[in-house]
Parts: sequence; structure tokens; C-alpha cells
Amino acid sequence: MDGAKEFGLKNVSSHCSISEMDDYDLSRLLDKPRLNIERQRSFDERSMSELSVGITRGLEHLDVYSPGGRSGLDTPASSARNSFEPHPMVNEAWEALRRSLVYFRGQPVGTIAAYDHASEEVLNYDQVFVRDFVPSALAFLMNGEPDIVKNFLLKTLHLQGWEKRIDRFKLGEGAMPASFKVLHDPVRKSDTLIADFGESAIGRVAPVDSGFWWIILLRAYTKSTGDLSLAETPECQKGMRLILTLCLSEGFDTFPTLLCADGCSMIDRRMRFQVFLMVWSAKKIERKDKRVMGFAKYQGIYGYPIEIQALFFMALRCALAMLKQDAEGKECIERIVKRLHALSYHMRSYFWLDFQQLNDIYRYKTEEYSHTAVNKFNVIPDSIPDWVFDFMPTRGGYFIGNVSPARMDFRWFALGNCVAILSSLATPEQSMAIMDLLESRWEELVGEMPLKISYPAIENHEWRIVTGCDPKNTRWSYHNGGSWPVLLWLLTAACIKTGRPQIARRAIDLAESRLLKDGWPEYYDGTLGRFVGKQARKYQTWSIAGYLVAKMMLEDPSHLGMISLEEDKQMKPLIRRSSSWTC
Repeated sequence: MDGAKEFGLKNVSSHCSISEMDDYDLSRLLDKPRLNIERQRSFDERSMSELSVGITRGLEHLDVYSPGGRSGLDTPASSARNSFEPHPMVNEAWEALRRSLVYFRGQPVGTIAAYDHASEEVLNYDQVFVRDFVPSALAFLMNGEPDIVKNFLLKTLHLQGWEKRIDRFKLGEGAMPASFKVLHDPVRKSDTLIADFGESAIGRVAPVDSGFWWIILLRAYTKSTGDLSLAETPECQKGMRLILTLCLSEGFDTFPTLLCADGCSMIDRRMRFQVFLMVWSAKKIERKDKRVMGFAKYQGIYGYPIEIQALFFMALRCALAMLKQDAEGKECIERIVKRLHALSYHMRSYFWLDFQQLNDIYRYKTEEYSHTAVNKFNVIPDSIPDWVFDFMPTRGGYFIGNVSPARMDFRWFALGNCVAILSSLATPEQSMAIMDLLESRWEELVGEMPLKISYPAIENHEWRIVTGCDPKNTRWSYHNGGSWPVLLWLLTAACIKTGRPQIARRAIDLAESRLLKDGWPEYYDGTLGRFVGKQARKYQTWSIAGYLVAKMMLEDPSHLGMISLEEDKQMKPLIRRSSSWTC
């Protein structure tokens, strides 16, 4: 039986429809009438489709292959143009992905986090996570199966309306769940949804990124299907406004970035330091205490993490393209436009690090006062970690992990930098510099299994203080320098957008040499990512889906239009700094 028909799904062309709203002039947006989405390719797709020849080693415009058309539940959509054998992992991956499907009242509504029967503890790996489902959703959209994604969007939107309490405290109305679970009652023949908004999570932290991913996925669905009706429903319009109201509310912040707690995103465990800056003022520090000085080098996730800021920026731009300009929507649009201008300037100016900027920070004066200060955050040059001087190439750069008063986290975080490229938070020059860095530091950031979630790892005494002796976040493991195959799809998308598909091909080749044989692990350990993670689950769904999305994008670059936004020229700030990419 046809796989799509069995699910009751509608076959939809994998080519994304276009919305001119992605390339608008923000300063004139409020005076423009709402634009219609036409059934044609976006600028992203028109420019990316020309890369197909070089990407597929001489094979043009390839789709994922399935012998004899849609031959069943476990095979991807086929193309009559394909007359070659795919990598054997592709069909295996689709079979594994479909085994992870979760049903609510007979309809697929998502995929569980992992399908590892060998694990003794299920924990919450049998739930549907919002962030985890994104690569699965993209795979289904690219395969012409949008109904699963639509069901997921509507079900999570329904959960957003629930009252959310942790102990005696009520969460904001717009908060999206981290995950949900379907309980089947065979006696009553009924299904029940149970959502987790952070009250059951480790550390009891609400997910900040869930709402952003939901908005980004809603746009991907709209771009893929050309169906505006879902995004334009009163429920989806209200859902977007509620999510953004939580983020755009005025307070005491002097920065346009979003202040976050530890554990609110993919890196869901403590990865920050306690404040030990007083050691810098000590005139004499005994030799045995010098190791403490290193604690001030890592700010970590608490504060203004790059991952959240990049997702925030992308969600704002996606919402701007979908919100109606009615009475309620127009007020939200005005706030979004103002925030985007401020956020893009702040991130491109203060989070960006290249060789020249590193040298400038190294020479900073401290305790400057007035609006003419160069060292606006009063960063202490001695707090720059030694490793970054060797890590930074002459050509290349990246958005650092965190910036706040007197503290900078110089670590590399993959997800934030890739999303910065896809959302055009990074300028075209900065995007190319990030790719230059990846190529220059391939061993450190990719190694034998793509891709390091963060670099470098923290260890020894710093690890004890920063992570609180977290046994899962030991050096070069899990979120502390571990290698995560799911990041392959983000890397591939960033490579295609910057015209560097050869980097993605090289990374995919590495993944294909291990992933299936190792049972699709959640993450890998070690400086090179050589070892399956010590606590990694097997048959991790987003490892499977991430591989499929990477393959499909590389074979048909027009898919990039779902999750890529072109740069808005009006948001480009005047950055009076050296551009490392012109060295």
C-alpha cells in the first residue's frame, strides 16, 4: 500500500512555494499591504537549485530514491529521473524514522525521541519533543507528507492553551511544551495527552526554544505546501503573538538579546560558572589557587546564549512573514521590526569574533566610562582563555557563546552559528567566515563524526565548578564537547546557503561510515568523536532524521527554502571592524 495513503496523507510537491515577505524592506513593512504567496520557487530556491550539478558529483537535481515509486511504508518518495542506487542507509533510515511515529486517535502527531529497546530506563525518551521533532518534520515535508507536520503543529498549539504551573507558580500563557506523551487506554479505547512544560524536566526549567522552533516549523510547512490557511487561522495567529509577547515584553534589560536560564534549550543541563571574578583583584594568588582563575573564562548557557539569540532572531523574521496586519497583528509587527533592527546590530557587533576583533579585545582598556567607551561591556582582557588564540585562524570567525557585562564565553556553539547563517543574522561575509573557520579547524569541530555541539570541552577543576560535577557532561561528552549527528542537517543547510556543498558532502561521508553500524546513537564522545557516547541512546530519532534531511537537501537544494531566509539589507549595521575574510 502507498505509504502516504496509509497515513491518509496528501502528496505535495517537495519544491517550496515563495513568499516575497522574506526579502522585504523592514523600514517600509508597516505601510505595505499583505503580500500573497505564489506557487513558485523562492529566491533561496532559485539560487540554490543551480548548485545541484556540483553537489551531487555530476548528477543533477536528485531526489531520494525509492525503487518502483512509493513502494511502501518504509520507502521515501521517488523521482522518475532517478536511475541510480541510493546509499543503503537511506531506506534503513526511513524504516527507523517511521517506527518512531506516535499516534493520537489514529493520526500521526510526532516522533518519539528514541526507539532504544536495549535501554533499561526509558525516562522521557518515549515522548515527542518539540525541538527533536523539527528534523523529522522537515524530512516528512521534503518527502511530500505534510499532514504529520500539520497534526503536530495543531496538537502543540492546543497544548499551549493549557494552564501551566510548576509548584505554585504559573507560567506565561505563551509558553510551549518541551514535550508531550500519548497515553493509550486499551480498555476505554481512548488516548490522552500529557504535556511537560518543565515541571518534570531535569532542573525544572521551561524550554525557551520550543516556541521559536514551533514558529520556524510553521513557516517551513507554509513554504513547503504553499498552504497559507493554517498560518492564517485565528488560533495560529494568536499562538505566534503569545510566544512573542513573552519575549518582547519590556523590562530592565539594556540589551535586545533574550535573558535565559540554564537548561532552556538543546543544551539542557548546567554549563555555566558561579561568579568568581574577585580572584582577579587579588594582588597575590598562591600557585595552588591559580587554577581558580580559569573559572571566569566560561560564562556558559545562563545569560544570553548564542543558540537562543539566533533562534529568537529567526522566529521573529518567520513570524513577521506570517502575521496578519490586523489590529492585533500590527501592534506585534511594530515591536518585531524594532527588535530585529536592534538585535541584528547587537549580535553582529558584540557577539562576532574574528582575528582582528580578538586582537582588539586583547588590547582593551578597562573601567571606561561614558558613551565613548570602546570596551562597552568592561571585558577584562586577562579573562580571554589561552586556547582561543591558537584556535582563531587568520581567515574566519564565529559568533561566540555568550556576552554580558564583564564576561564573554569564547566557546564555539554549532547550532547557534548554523542558525545565524540560515536566518541571515550573520551577514554574507560573516557566513563565509564561519565556513572558513570550519574548514580551517575541521579536526577540532568535526573530527571523525560531525558535529561538535560546543568547543572546547571544560575539564578538571573547571568542570567541577561549571557543571556541578555533572557525570553526564564530563569532558568531550554529551553537551560538553560531544559530537551530535543531528547537527548534520543544520551544517548541510548552512553549507548549501554559503555555496560550500563540498563541506557538507565530506561531513555526510563521515556520518555514513558509522551511524548505521553504530545504531544511530544520540551523540559521540572524545576529542574526535570516535566513541559512541557513554550514555547515548541508540536509534535516536533526530540522529536518523538529521541524516535524511541532510541527504535530501544535498540532492535537491531547493528544499533549503523551507528553513532559510535571505538577508534584509535594512538590518545591516555599520560595523567599523576588520573583516577577517578579506585578509
